[in-house]
Amino acid sequence: MNRVIEIGHHKNLTINKKITEYIKPQIIYIPLESKNGVEYSHNVKEGDYIYKGEVVAVNKDINFPIHSSVSGYVVAGSHKIINNGRKIRCIVVENDFKEKYENRAGTKKDITKYSKEEFINLLRESGITGLGGSDFPAFIKYTSCDNFKYFIINGVECEPFITADYALMREYAENLLEGIDAILEIMNIPKAYIAIKETNDVIASEFKKYIGTYPNISLSFVSDGYPAGWEKNIVAEVLNITYDKYPSEKGVLVSNVSTVYAIYDMLKNNRPLTERVITITGSGIKKPQNVRVKIGALMSEIIEHIDGYKDLKNPLFIAGGPMMGKSLPTDDLLVTKDLNCVIVMENKLSYPNVCISCGKCASVCPVKLLPVLIMKNIKDDKKLKDLDPKRCIECGLCSYICPSKIEVREFVKEAKERV
Repeated sequence: MNRVIEIGHHKNLTINKKITEYIKPQIIYIPLESKNGVEYSHNVKEGDYIYKGEVVAVNKDINFPIHSSVSGYVVAGSHKIINNGRKIRCIVVENDFKEKYENRAGTKKDITKYSKEEFINLLRESGITGLGGSDFPAFIKYTSCDNFKYFIINGVECEPFITADYALMREYAENLLEGIDAILEIMNIPKAYIAIKETNDVIASEFKKYIGTYPNISLSFVSDGYPAGWEKNIVAEVLNITYDKYPSEKGVLVSNVSTVYAIYDMLKNNRPLTERVITITGSGIKKPQNVRVKIGALMSEIIEHIDGYKDLKNPLFIAGGPMMGKSLPTDDLLVTKDLNCVIVMENKLSYPNVCISCGKCASVCPVKLLPVLIMKNIKDDKKLKDLDPKRCIECGLCSYICPSKIEVREFVKEAKERV
């Protein structure tokens, strides 16, 4: 097992609150670019009427679609908008608030009646991606091994502020178990483990109400630290198994809780991925909470709906968690499939000092890199190659531990791109 680090927690801001909804945005912006650089070709034009759940763009390389999260009229077929600090192409749709589904969706089905081939095709057709932050197409992961032996559901959620997965487990434990059981049967996987923190007594109690009727599903408790939710760490703690690059090498399938819930909704209601739960929190938010929102909604509109901001002199916006997320100067942010949290707080970041070569960043690195040397050799491609920055999981511990307040992770990310 890899060592985990104790870091400060701020989950108390949202952990005891029920999931609310804001599913009536005036306009949605459907991104035609993923955070991984994947581009989509739109197949609708200005003036078209589209249904909720209708395919509006496709990545032709893998025939992977994006769906509209509302019904309404396309008001711009390829419009650029600032999102997450950069301009991206979007399809702009004006919501008619009728929530009209196309014929594909809305019909309930017996979730045990899918063949493996039908299930994989449905994952692709429904646009299901990793909702824990990877945004990786789920159908590719689910076909990465012919015979999976174990299915691990990652409910660890070790980032300090985020409670979206926690809220789903607390409120929909029975649905999640039904979805997990269906995946086991469809994929012919013998055993599933729901991995949660050893301190999550409330979640354990919720699952224990129903888990007795699912003999192939067990709870597994992992360390309460960071990065306990890292895939390699979970597989090691739950199964005492190590692997090189991917857990599928050892017949292990790992999915995030939010992803599994999206798969349950897909199987149960034949619906594509158009909504997700995100945590909106921080000292700059009047009413921190977990909110079910539309993919493509403007974050500024959502925050206004939940009573808005506190007065801050110098607000800092973070997309994602404070450890692995990205800081932004404004709330120019769309809800994308990979966005699980938005934090707003007073910007008290100090200017970085000079690196003192203390080595703390190396001592906490879960993949045993030497971040300080990577940072100091950022312009030397030959040395960078030897330092192997591509193994970085971008957990942010090197920046967190740095006494000089240097954003070490950003240097390592740059080195990954150079190498």
